[in-house]
Amino acid sequence: MRTTYFQLCILLFTCTGLFSQNKEKDWMLGPFERPKNAQPILQKDSTSTFKDPITQKIVHWESMATFNPAAIAKNDSIYVLYRAEEKLGEKEIGGHRSRIGMATSADGTFYNKWPQPVFYPKNDNQKINEWPGGIEDPRIVETEDGLYVLTYTQWNRKVPKLAVATSKDLIHWEKHGPVFQNYKNGVYHEKETKSGAIVTALKDGKLVAAKIDGKYWMYYGVPHIWLATSTNMIDWEPVETYEGKLAPVLSPRPGYFDSWLVEAGPPPLLTDNGIVVLYNAGNSQNIGVKELGNRIYTGGQALFDAQEPWKLLDRTEKPFIKPELPFEKSGQYKDGTTFLEGLVLFKNVWYLYYGTADSMVGVVTARK
Repeated sequence: MRTTYFQLCILLFTCTGLFSQNKEKDWMLGPFERPKNAQPILQKDSTSTFKDPITQKIVHWESMATFNPAAIAKNDSIYVLYRAEEKLGEKEIGGHRSRIGMATSADGTFYNKWPQPVFYPKNDNQKINEWPGGIEDPRIVETEDGLYVLTYTQWNRKVPKLAVATSKDLIHWEKHGPVFQNYKNGVYHEKETKSGAIVTALKDGKLVAAKIDGKYWMYYGVPHIWLATSTNMIDWEPVETYEGKLAPVLSPRPGYFDSWLVEAGPPPLLTDNGIVVLYNAGNSQNIGVKELGNRIYTGGQALFDAQEPWKLLDRTEKPFIKPELPFEKSGQYKDGTTFLEGLVLFKNVWYLYYGTADSMVGVVTARK
């Protein structure tokens, strides 16, 4: 049967709508597109084994899920640091044990997993914060001096804590502990903190941690997004009001896709327009977007002032990415997620890595 021009246009429109995301505002990154016939790039593997240094047992360290990835470009390859969960019985979300695995790609399409995790709980001074739940949800940046700085969540099954570690080679890591442990005699040390995204800038074709007014800046937290500063990338000070209370810089909005919660995504980018923050958004159907359902995680973008990083300039009204494909809506988190954590510029293409349904890893791309 002969295809008419109108039918061809409809077909192209339908395909584009499935594989690409709209760019709502000029300052946004993107638009990001899914690859044709998109599939997860990383999945669980019940055959992977590792000798746990705490229990001294051989464990199947990625038998439950692989998701929520950080990413960095190094030596003509992309390094994806992903959260891997060891299955512990039939426990619910948060009841398994997490470590950080590594996968590399020379072309952004095919990824090779390393056989063992690269970052995990040990019998060290952070065991009290990281055991038995493990190490979760990394974000990573590089300094101008070539030091890699990893922010992650320590989960002892009591209080999640945002922590930092550094490395010169992505293999050997030095843990520095919770980011707020030294601030005001530890006033925030035993309070929930997570999801630390350090501001970056594009220099000589790669992303590096950026200083604004002589300090590094980090957007962090959930269900609001807060802000913190540091001079050494290890000790951080939250931005507070004059009353000494945390000052949220981005909050949930009734009537929108982010009506339930907002959570910091991958490292933000300092641009000519301001600081572009990609964030994760949760929906509450009764006060948000009805067609998204409850607890659906989508992605939004927000623009902050380049000189006053707490000053919100603009914000998207619709998600630029959301769960659409089967693997994004099946797994541990059946409501569906496109949970953003890794952003890389590689061979003049943006790669945005995300976790799907707390189970797998996906990627979308955009031309710079």
